[in-house]
Amino acid sequence: MSRAELDKNPTDVARMFDGVARRYDLTNTALSGGQDRYWRIQTRRALGLRPGEKVLDLAAGTAVSTVELAKDGAWCVAADFSLGMLRAGARRDVPKAAADALHLPFADGSFDAVTISFGLRNVNDTVAGLREMARVTRPGGRLVVCEFSTPTWAPFRVLYQNAVLGHALPAIARTVSSNPEAYLYLAESIRDWPDQPALAGKIADAGWERPAWRNLTFGAVALHRAYKPA
Repeated sequence: MSRAELDKNPTDVARMFDGVARRYDLTNTALSGGQDRYWRIQTRRALGLRPGEKVLDLAAGTAVSTVELAKDGAWCVAADFSLGMLRAGARRDVPKAAADALHLPFADGSFDAVTISFGLRNVNDTVAGLREMARVTRPGGRLVVCEFSTPTWAPFRVLYQNAVLGHALPAIARTVSSNPEAYLYLAESIRDWPDQPALAGKIADAGWERPAWRNLTFGAVALHRAYKPA
C-alpha cells in the first residue's frame, strides 16, 4: 500500500486515499473516538445553510460530510480527486464529481458556499487552493474550513502531539485501516500544518475577507470561516 509524503504530490495523495477508501469511515470514527460526527455537525452549523443554496463540499471523500450538509435543505455536491473514495460512497444519494482542488471543474460564482473538511492540509499549494475555492463562490458567499489544528492548552498539546499522534493513531490505524501506512502521513501532516492564526492569514492572502476561527476539541480541530468580497 502507498502513502504520500509532505511534498503532497497530487498523484501520490490520490493513490493513498484510493488505498484507504474501503474502510475510511470506520477508521475515522475509531481514530477520533466518535468525534467525527460532532465535527461534521459543527461544520454544517458554521455554514448557516438555507434551503435552495448551492454548496460545494470539497475533498468530500465518501460523501458522509455532504449528506450531513444537505440536512438543512441546501443542494450539495461532493467533490474529490480520489475516484476510490467517491466509489466507496456511491450508495450516498448526493451529486458527486471528480475534481482537483487546484483546477475545479465549475464556473465562476457557481456556489453560495464552499467547505472543505480535513482536505486542505493535503493540497500542495494551500493559498492557490483557497483562491480556486473563492473563484467558484459567488460574491458575498462563504467558506468554512474544518481542519486539524494546534491544541491551545499546553498540557493537552504535549499529550496530543506525542501520545495521540505518535502512538495511539498508528496503533489504531494498524487495527482498522485498509492502509495503515497512510496514517503515518496523517500524523506528519498534522504536525507540519500551520496553527490557527497562520491559517487565517493564508485564507486572507487568498482573497477571503473576515477570516475567523472557532476551536473544537481543545483546538485539535478548528473551524475557519471567511467571506468572499461582495
